[in-house]
Amino acid sequence: MIRSIILTSSCFAACVQLVFANRGLFLEQIDNTTWTFGNDLWNVTQEAVYASKLYFRGSELVGSATGHYMGYDGENNLVWTSAAITSRGEDYIDVGFSCEEGELHWVIFDCMSGAYQYFANRALPDLSILRTLWRLDPKLFLRGRTYQRDEPLPDFALYQNATKVQDETWQLANGSFITKYDFSDYVRERDFYGIYGPRFGSWYIHPGTDYYNSDHLSQTLTCATQRSPGHLPFPRGEKVAQLAGKVWGPWLWLLNDGTVEDASRQASEELAKWPYPWLKDPAYQSRGGVTGNLRLSDGRPASGAAVFMGDIDTTRRPSVQGKRYYYTTHAGHDGRFSLEHVRSGTYGLYAWSDGDTLGDVYTNFSKSGIDIAAGTITELCDLTWTVPDKVKRLFTIGDFDKKAIGFRNGGSPYQHGISNQSPANLKFTVGKSTTSEWHYAQALVGTWAIEFDLGQQTLMLGGDGDDSATLSLSFAGYSQSTAMNVTINDQLLGDPSLYRSGKTSGEWRFVQYSIPRAALKEGLNTLGFTVTRYTQWRGFMWDSIILEWT
Repeated sequence: MIRSIILTSSCFAACVQLVFANRGLFLEQIDNTTWTFGNDLWNVTQEAVYASKLYFRGSELVGSATGHYMGYDGENNLVWTSAAITSRGEDYIDVGFSCEEGELHWVIFDCMSGAYQYFANRALPDLSILRTLWRLDPKLFLRGRTYQRDEPLPDFALYQNATKVQDETWQLANGSFITKYDFSDYVRERDFYGIYGPRFGSWYIHPGTDYYNSDHLSQTLTCATQRSPGHLPFPRGEKVAQLAGKVWGPWLWLLNDGTVEDASRQASEELAKWPYPWLKDPAYQSRGGVTGNLRLSDGRPASGAAVFMGDIDTTRRPSVQGKRYYYTTHAGHDGRFSLEHVRSGTYGLYAWSDGDTLGDVYTNFSKSGIDIAAGTITELCDLTWTVPDKVKRLFTIGDFDKKAIGFRNGGSPYQHGISNQSPANLKFTVGKSTTSEWHYAQALVGTWAIEFDLGQQTLMLGGDGDDSATLSLSFAGYSQSTAMNVTINDQLLGDPSLYRSGKTSGEWRFVQYSIPRAALKEGLNTLGFTVTRYTQWRGFMWDSIILEWT
């Protein structure tokens, strides 16, 4: 239900703010479940679950919203039972709020508007998402900003006559949609994000991302109407055991006067300071680095490859890893890569194509047992990435990069309902049609057909009559409840993330089919993808289609 948010009287807010002026850094317990903390620039009133009051620049910024809280997997919100100053320096205090699952810390410096935050795990259950966020007064915070968007947040008045069509998504009378998921983005590409207005801004800055789960393609919500940013992402749909003692953060929650340029400047400063020297945890400070040189077995450098440092168990795909700490980068044009400030420990190393010069490579590279020691750089020389030898490729549609970029409507920005612009039926002719004629998403009941001509000479490339062709299908994402049949010349081959505004990728899936040579013929052949069951806004997001002789 949409709630009306009432702006707290500025007169009342100014009076309360005055009570805490000139106190310096402080934590005060009001009763068994209420605490107040902050500095001379701002202060927060924390209750058992919600931080219900936030005073800054003479105003109260929460209003009748719920304020700040932390939780996991829906509304399993953490309940704080005690608070204490756990450490202090000349110009800061570290305030820890304890609960059964762990401890959330607010590190408050003398002259900083805002605080660093980090969470130390004690007994979190297996979970799929952990988050912390602010719900603030929407009359004060009018715009949302990510690295992809900077625009007004939907006004509450728009919801009054709109029709709710799915979670947090409404359709207006003119047929357009408003949804919080349009403000999602790729977590490892963020600079800073937040909500702001003409007087106030609330921002999150994450200079370090090793506590994020998953790989380069991890995405989650940043900000929305009635909500400031704050999700710490985990892969939805698959719960992950959490490492005892794991620390998420620190990140910076910043308050300012609503100036985007100021938040940008602060983000640059935080990046230069990370990892933060004031966090005295030995495991946090124990860091090394790694460099490597990756080449394909056919002699090519792994130019632009996505590189991921993750779990030792390389049988577990990177997209669902979330127990420990994770690092991402891309190889240079010569296949060299490097990672700095890696926590000491043993890791698995992974790499895959990110398109461009490796757009035809669908195999992955992995190597377990990479040891990182404090203060040293681990050198990984002559890493060989095995790829099929002497491939006889018949055709390729789309670069293999686990993304729908290059197809019609594929790529940024996020926008709900665009998959419905894809046709139910489509014909693509190899050698005549272009990649942009293939749509990024297929969902409606109907058939998309690829026509390709095989001459006698091409058929002979396949070898003797016992050989087969391999059809490789790479899906940038898939939303359940939609079914597809795959056929070659009307012979069935088998049964091989759209609804939340994504247009680039979801959770990648890869499937291969063996096509007997006898199923192919000289002349015109037709490869068909037929959707037989459709659920609105759910279906297949395409990445690449490859047909080659085995």
